[in-house]
Amino acid sequence: MTELPGVPAFGAPRKRLLIRTWGCQMNVYDSGRMAELLSPLGYAATERAEEADMVILNTCHIREKAAEKVFSDLGRLREVKRERTAAGKGMVIAVAGCVAQAEGAEITARAPWVDIVLGPQTYHRLPEMVARASRAAGAVIETEFPAEDKFDHLPEARSAQGVTAFLTIQEGCDKFCAFCVVPYTRGAEFSRPAAAVLAEARRLVALGAREIALLGQNVNAWHGEGPDGTTWNLARLLCALAEIPGLARLRYTTSHPRDMDAALIAAHGAIPALMPFLHLPVQSGSDRVLAAMNRGHRAEDFLRIADALRESRPDIALSSDFIAGHPGETAADHRATLALIERVGFAQAFSFKYSTRPGTPAASLPNQVPETVKDTRLAEIQALLRDQQDAFNRSRVGLTCEVLFTGPGRHPGQVAGRSPWLQPVHLSGSATLTGELRPVRILAAHPNSLSGVIADSEPVPANQPGPTHEETAAA
Repeated sequence: MTELPGVPAFGAPRKRLLIRTWGCQMNVYDSGRMAELLSPLGYAATERAEEADMVILNTCHIREKAAEKVFSDLGRLREVKRERTAAGKGMVIAVAGCVAQAEGAEITARAPWVDIVLGPQTYHRLPEMVARASRAAGAVIETEFPAEDKFDHLPEARSAQGVTAFLTIQEGCDKFCAFCVVPYTRGAEFSRPAAAVLAEARRLVALGAREIALLGQNVNAWHGEGPDGTTWNLARLLCALAEIPGLARLRYTTSHPRDMDAALIAAHGAIPALMPFLHLPVQSGSDRVLAAMNRGHRAEDFLRIADALRESRPDIALSSDFIAGHPGETAADHRATLALIERVGFAQAFSFKYSTRPGTPAASLPNQVPETVKDTRLAEIQALLRDQQDAFNRSRVGLTCEVLFTGPGRHPGQVAGRSPWLQPVHLSGSATLTGELRPVRILAAHPNSLSGVIADSEPVPANQPGPTHEETAAA
């Protein structure tokens, strides 16, 4: 869970806002925009619920028992709200995001002290909801999919996100994977116009961003209207973004194999600012399970994409998602997943046990896999992925690569940044390096990070290649 307090209002703060954010980077982006929407109403930052005039829980429904975690937090907030009300201060409690979309009025039925329930497509109406909640008894519930585009009603970004900024360009999903709730909580796929994306990117760079990560439920499905009236694909958008002065790095997440077209694959080798890292969920190595998941691709398709990406950009690092124990998965299916992992070689990955999502097709499938079997299979997947991540990190030792410094490290006298392959890098140095791109010689690999020293005062080329996949595997 990420704590994201509100953006300070102009002038003396009159109210305090706390936003608690779970889940993906899109939720982090949404939380930032909600804070900016409330800033003109006088809401400023706090990190303590006890002093908050308003608390927003921006929720995620991807993981099992997500709703119960929200209700647990709401139980704690009930006592805080009661104490503030007794002291004559009051508190507005809002539940936002995918749990709000999925649960709707059930939230206020179980937690009547909640004032506002809003889905991820309606947060542009938040100031109006706050006003309605303050005037009327009962909760304000907004979980419909509005006809208007919420992005057209959001204020321009006024606050810096930091050296790395997130920019949502696409929302929703039309894929309807059997295990996933996203199409039901985020709605149909929608792509923002290219002009709006480029304008927001320029504002983010003006506020200090050196790296922008494009976000979407299926970000590589983005097909937006271009300034010339034609439909652009993601590769063309990346080319245009790379021309923004001061923008040094580009990334995008999360992608679907079905939308990795030839132009986007080629962009990884043609655009120096596009970092050599791609998160591309495959979920399983078994064609039978992929069909049951309604993924729309085969294991062979994913392998062909991985090979094409490495041909386009030999040092690209691949990341993925894996689900262990999807309904009907057999031991042979599990072995096929392990074989795909062995064949591809991942720099990092996320893996989970299958968990039932009410209302999704997989929830009613026969042959649910026993929990003990899922536990065993997940452990085997994670052990293999951990070995591959360790090997990838070790392969960077001795390499000089460009690091974008993002701020102080965890320990005094440290400064931290990110490698081109998204690995955290820490070294002895001053936080005055924040925002700079400097060549760093990697001295050691750790389970989840690298450490090194600044190599010299001369910058390295932005697209300096690292070891290829074959060289990494040999390491």
